[in-house]
Amino acid sequence: MALKVMSVFGTRPEAIKMCPLIKELEHHKEIESIVCLTGQHREMLQQVIDIFGTKVQYNLDIMQPRQTLTTIVTSILEKLEPILIEERPDILLVHGDTSTTFAAALAAFYQKIPVGHVEAGLRTFDKYSPFPEEINRCLTGRIAELHFSPTENNRRNLANENIIENVYVTGNTVIDAFQTTIKPDYQYKDAALRNVRFEGKRCILMTAHRRENLGKPLENICRAVKRIVQEFPNIELVYPVHMNPAVRDTAVSILGDMAQVHLIKPLDVEDMHNLIARSFLVMTDSGGLQEEAPSCGIPVLVLRTETERPEAVEAGTVKVVGVKEDDIYHNAKVLLTDKGEYDKMAKSANPYGDGQASKRIVQAILDWGYNRK
Repeated sequence: MALKVMSVFGTRPEAIKMCPLIKELEHHKEIESIVCLTGQHREMLQQVIDIFGTKVQYNLDIMQPRQTLTTIVTSILEKLEPILIEERPDILLVHGDTSTTFAAALAAFYQKIPVGHVEAGLRTFDKYSPFPEEINRCLTGRIAELHFSPTENNRRNLANENIIENVYVTGNTVIDAFQTTIKPDYQYKDAALRNVRFEGKRCILMTAHRRENLGKPLENICRAVKRIVQEFPNIELVYPVHMNPAVRDTAVSILGDMAQVHLIKPLDVEDMHNLIARSFLVMTDSGGLQEEAPSCGIPVLVLRTETERPEAVEAGTVKVVGVKEDDIYHNAKVLLTDKGEYDKMAKSANPYGDGQASKRIVQAILDWGYNRK
C-alpha cells in the first residue's frame, strides 16, 4: 500500500521550494502524492505551479481583502480539517515559516497526523523579528515529527531545543529548483525586464518588502540605493516592487523619477532566478534570496538587522548591513569599487547544498514510513 504524503503550502516562496520536492515524490510508485494549496497568495502562487507543472488536488482559496494573520490561520484550520479527515494522509509536509505552515501543522496535529517540516531549524532568536515567521517556525518545530534541516547549523538549533529525533540535514530545496528554472539562453517574459539595458552595465537586483521594514527603514533603503545609482552611471537597478501599497508608495516617491531604476511588478520564479544569475549584486530583506544568489556566485547585502541564515554570513556569501542609510550606501559602494572584496564574497562556497535535497527528504520519508509499519 502506497505511503500517502500530503504537501500543504500557500505562498510563492513556499511553492518555489516545495515544487521540486513534489516532483521527486511523484517519481516514486510507493508514494501517493497529494497537493493542497491554501491560497494565502493567489496569482503569484499560480505562476510557480504552472512553471513546475505541479498537479494540485485541493485549493482552500482562503485569500480575501484585508486579510489578517488571524483570518489566515482560522480559515486554514476550518477548511483543511474536512480534507484531512477524508484523506487521512500518513504524513503532512509543510515548508518554512509562513502562517500557512503553522496553521496546516496545527490542523494536522488536531487529527493526530504526523507532520514533516521542510526547512526546519532556522532561528533569529527574536520572536518579533521576522514577524510572525520566527514564532511560526518555532511552533511548527514543536509539532513536527520529521525535521528536514538545510544545514548543520539548523540541526544544532533544533538540538538546543531538545529536538533530536528524526532530524535530517538535507540541503535546501531551492537549489534543486534551479535545475528547472535557470537556462543559459533564457528570454525574459516580463516586458519591463526585456527593456533593461544589461550590456556594459552592472545590474543590482533589490527586493524590500518585509513588514518590519515598512516606514522609516524602507525609506532609508531607498535613499541609500538612490545615492548609489546617482554615483555610478553604469548601474541599472531592478526592483520588483511588492503589491503592498505601503511598499509601492515609498519606492515610487523616492526612486520613481530615476532612469537607471526599474520599478517593476513582482516576477515569476523563472524570470527572478535568471535575473539573479545575470546580476552583479543582490540587495534584499528576503530570506530566500540569501540562499538563491550564492548558488549563482552573486554577493548578497541583507537589508535587515539580523538573519536566520547565519551559515551564509559565516561562509562569506552574505553580509548583514542593517537598515541605516549610510551603512547600506557604504557597503554597496565597497562591492562596486573594490574587486578584492567583491571576489571574496562571490567566490565563497554556497552553504545550502548540491541540488539533491529533495532526494534526501524523500528517502528519509520512505525510511520513516517503512519503519513505522
